[in-house]
Parts: sequence; structure tokens; C-alpha cells
Amino acid sequence: MSPTSRFKFRLYVAGDTQNSAQARANLAAICRDHLPGQHEIGIVDVLKEQKRALADGIFMTPTLVTLGPGPVQKIVGTLSQTETVLQTLGLGQEMVTA
Repeated sequence: MSPTSRFKFRLYVAGDTQNSAQARANLAAICRDHLPGQHEIGIVDVLKEQKRALADGIFMTPTLVTLGPGPVQKIVGTLSQTETVLQTLGLGQEMVTA
């Protein structure tokens, strides 16, 4: 993956629940620590945008959708397993330690 690749994320949350807040914080930390200046994050509150969530195939929250680079992927949960999230995003050990 190119060091100039820009990651685009959409995080689906349910209001200000504890799990939603934790997922927001964990995603922000991952991006700050491993993708500084290389990411965009959009937040969708499914309590306010139910039709959009259903149209996007979101049935559980929190759910992170990676829109790029690469194929669209979904990660369900609070994103607290940082290593698993990084592996799913294709960020190998060489990028994690860089």
C-alpha cells in the first residue's frame, strides 16, 4: 500500500451510547497514531438516519466501513482490538512501527 494512500472511513453509531463513544475514540486514536494526515472520517448516527443505515446494510452498531483504499470492508464493534483493526485495514507491521 502506498504511503500516500488516503483512508476513508464511515463509522455508524447509535447516538451517544458507551459503545458508540468508545468506537469514536478508538478510531480517532488509530488514525492519529497510525494514519496521521492520511484519513477522512464520516460519522452516521443511525438513530437520526435510520433509512440511510438500512440502505447501507448496517444492522448493528458501532460499525466501521472502510471506503478506501481497497475493497469496502466492515468491522463491527468498539474497535478496541487495535492490532486486529490494523490487520483488517491492511496495515502490516512495517506501517505500524513507522
